[in-house]
Amino acid sequence: MVDRVAITPEAAELLRSLRASHALPLMFHQSGGCCDGSSPMSYPQGGFIVGDHDMLLGHIGGAPFYISASQFEAWKHTNLAIDVVTGRGGMFSLDNGREKRFLTRSIICAVPG
Repeated sequence: MVDRVAITPEAAELLRSLRASHALPLMFHQSGGCCDGSSPMSYPQGGFIVGDHDMLLGHIGGAPFYISASQFEAWKHTNLAIDVVTGRGGMFSLDNGREKRFLTRSIICAVPG
C-alpha cells in the first residue's frame, strides 16, 4: 500500500508535542461529517473504534491515519496533507485546547486516463 497522506513539518511538531504530553501511541481519523467531523481528529491509539468501512490511508509521524469510506469516495483522486493552523481542535481530538489544530489539505493526483 502506498501512503496517500503526508504531514507538514508544523503538523509533525504538534504531533510530537501531543505524543510527549500523553505518552501514548496516537492515531488519526478523518470523517466526512460537518463541524468537528470535517477535521482530522487525533486520539490515543485504540481510543477511536475504527469501523468496517474505514480505510487506512497511511501513517503520519508513525501514527495510522484512517478515513471513512464515504469521505474516501469524495477524495479518492487526492492525496492528503495534514497541516496545522491556529484555532481550536475538535471537541474530542487531542489537539483541542492548544490553540493549534490539525487541518486536512487535499492535493489533486494524476488520474490515469
